Amino acid sequence: MVIGYTAGVFDLFHIGHLTLLKNAKALCDKLVVGVTVDELVLYKGKRAMIPFSDRAEIVRSIKYVDAVVPQYDMDKLAACKKLGASVLFVGDDWYGTEKWKKYEEEFRKEGIKIVYFPYTKGISSTKITEALKAARGWADGKEVAGTEENHLNQ
Repeated sequence: MVIGYTAGVFDLFHIGHLTLLKNAKALCDKLVVGVTVDELVLYKGKRAMIPFSDRAEIVRSIKYVDAVVPQYDMDKLAACKKLGASVLFVGDDWYGTEKWKKYEEEFRKEGIKIVYFPYTKGISSTKITEALKAARGWADGKEVAGTEENHLNQ
């Protein structure tokens, strides 16, 4: 049985996320998806709009996903080894970088293949966030909470 692994924040879930999961599932028997916990998102200098438990449930509900696990750190090699995954799926925006060339060698030594999928052009959670900021007049995240509170109090 071929076990595949991929991971991400999966905040503001979009077609690029779905395409990655669909393509990954086509290349393995069991697809395990790591969903980044809120604390790690903060560590990476961002803030998730959707809380971890909701993001995990959304991903778990996708028909291409066989299992969801929390991603507590960025060590994808350790995750693959722990899960028995023989394939790691990532977007090709990482392909050819010095960091990922090193990863490829480390994964190869462990018998784990890295498969790069084309990054979905024109869509990303970052672009969605920027569009929301522009459309709704949000200068930063503070307005989001205030807006929700105002709606709840009306």
